[in-house]
Amino acid sequence: MIFKNVLSRSDMISCLLCLDPPCSEACPKGDPAKMLKNVWFDNQDIAAMSLPSINPCVKCDAPCEKACISKRNVQIKNIITRLSDEVRPVAEIEIPENESALKCDICGVPLENPFLLSSSVVSSTYDMCARAFDAGWAGACFKTICSFDIHEASPRFSAISGDNGSIIGFKNIEQLSDHSVSENMEIFRKLKKNYPNKVILASIMGQNEAEWESLAKLCEENGADAIELNFSCPNMQEDGLGSDIGQLPELVERFTKAAKRSTTIPVFAKLTPNVATMSPAAEAALRGGADGIAAINTIKSITGVNPYTYAGDASVRGKSVIGGYSGNAVKPIALRFMAELGKNEKLKGMHISGMGGIETWRDALEFMLLGAGSIQITTAVMQYGYGIIDQLKAGLNYYLVQMGIKSVKDIIGAGIDSVSNTTDDLERDTVLLPKFALDKCVHCGRCVVSCNDGGHQAISFEDRIPHLDGSKCVGCHLCLLVCPEHAISHSKRRINRGDS
Repeated sequence: MIFKNVLSRSDMISCLLCLDPPCSEACPKGDPAKMLKNVWFDNQDIAAMSLPSINPCVKCDAPCEKACISKRNVQIKNIITRLSDEVRPVAEIEIPENESALKCDICGVPLENPFLLSSSVVSSTYDMCARAFDAGWAGACFKTICSFDIHEASPRFSAISGDNGSIIGFKNIEQLSDHSVSENMEIFRKLKKNYPNKVILASIMGQNEAEWESLAKLCEENGADAIELNFSCPNMQEDGLGSDIGQLPELVERFTKAAKRSTTIPVFAKLTPNVATMSPAAEAALRGGADGIAAINTIKSITGVNPYTYAGDASVRGKSVIGGYSGNAVKPIALRFMAELGKNEKLKGMHISGMGGIETWRDALEFMLLGAGSIQITTAVMQYGYGIIDQLKAGLNYYLVQMGIKSVKDIIGAGIDSVSNTTDDLERDTVLLPKFALDKCVHCGRCVVSCNDGGHQAISFEDRIPHLDGSKCVGCHLCLLVCPEHAISHSKRRINRGDS
C-alpha cells in the first residue's frame, strides 16, 4: 500500500494539526490526532498499523469530532474507519521495532538518521536546537555565523498557499545570525556538551579569505563537527556576499581553500540555485578541497504584488525586495540540481546534503535516490514544527524495512541512472493509454474539458460518462492529473503509435 495511498491530505483538508489537539483529549480510546498527522505526512500504513485489530470507532459516538475546533469539522471517525477497513488489511508489514536502518554518516561523522535542520531561523538559538535534538533530529546546521552587524526587516516573510490552505511556497528576506560570533561559539560549546551525539554543522560567511579561514577554525575549536560555507544566501544587502559568490566559481574555489586551510573537519560548499547549472561551482568547490556539497538554497523570487498598494510581498513600509523562495513548490527545481550533481562523474565520492521543499519522508527519499546522503529541512519545520521528525523517521524506516533494504545508505543514488540528460533517449514509438475507474468517477467532466482545450480531444462526454477514443489519445495523461477524484490511472494497455 505504500506506493498508492488510499487516504491523503485531501481527505482531511480541514484538519488544523492543532497543538494539544482537542480531538485526542476527547477520545477515550486512542490518539486520533496522531492518526491524522500520519495521514497528512504520507504515513497511512503506519497510522493503520497503529490501530488495534478491531476498529475502535465501532459503536463510538465520535466525541473527537464534537471536540474538533475546525470550522469544517474533520470526519475523524470515517478516516480512522477507512484506515482500519481499507488500509490495515493490505499493509505488508508490522511497524518496525527499531530504526537501525536509518543510521548513516556525513563524511564519516555518524548520524543516527539522515535528517538535520538547515541553516535558518529554525536553528538559531541553543534552546531551539536543544528542543529539536530532544525531538529526534540527528543534527542541525546552525544559522549562518558572520562578523557583520545584522538588522532584520519586519515583516520578512510571505507565502503562497495551496487549495487546502497549507503553504506550498514561502518567501523570506531573512539574513544571517544576529548573535555575535562569541555568543554563537558559546552556544556550540553548550550544545556539544549536552548533546555529544548530535551533529553540529557550522554555517559561516566571511567578507574575505582571512574571515573565511578564521571563522572555520573558530567553529571547529568550539565543537562543530563540520563546516558549511554559505555561498548562496540571496538576501545579503552588500555586494560580493552570499549568492554573488556562488555564481562565480573562482570565488567558490578561493574561499573554500581558505576555510580548508584552517580546519581538519569536513567542509561543505552550500551552492546557489540562481544559476543555469550548478556543476561549475560544485567542481570549483572540489578543487578548493570541499568534502561535500549542500544544495539547494532558496531561489530569488517575488511571491506577489498588492493590487491596491502596488508593493510586492512582503512589504516593509511600502517597499519590497527580491527574496529567497522555498517550500514544497521548489522541490522539482531542487531535484533537478540533485540529478545534475549526482550524474557528474567529477563529483563522485563527494557527500551531497540535499534540501529544497522537503516535507515528507517520500520527499526525502527522492533526494536520496538522486544522490543526497543527508537531508536538511527548514520551511516544513516553520510550518509544522520540530515534531515532523517522527513522521519523517517512521515513514522512511517503514519503507526501508518493507523493501528489504538494510541501510538507508544503500539507496543513495539508486535512481540516478533513470534520469537522462536528453529527451532523445526516451522511447517514442508507443502510447500508454489512461484507464478510467467509473466506480470512482463523480461525472464532473473535468477530464473532458482539459482534453478538449489542453489536449487532443480524445474524451467524449455522453450521459455524463467519459469515453476515451483510443485512436485520438496520445497518452499525455493530462486527464489523470486533473481528475479531482483520482479516478483515472495508468493502464497496462500500450499501443503502437498510429494504431487505434
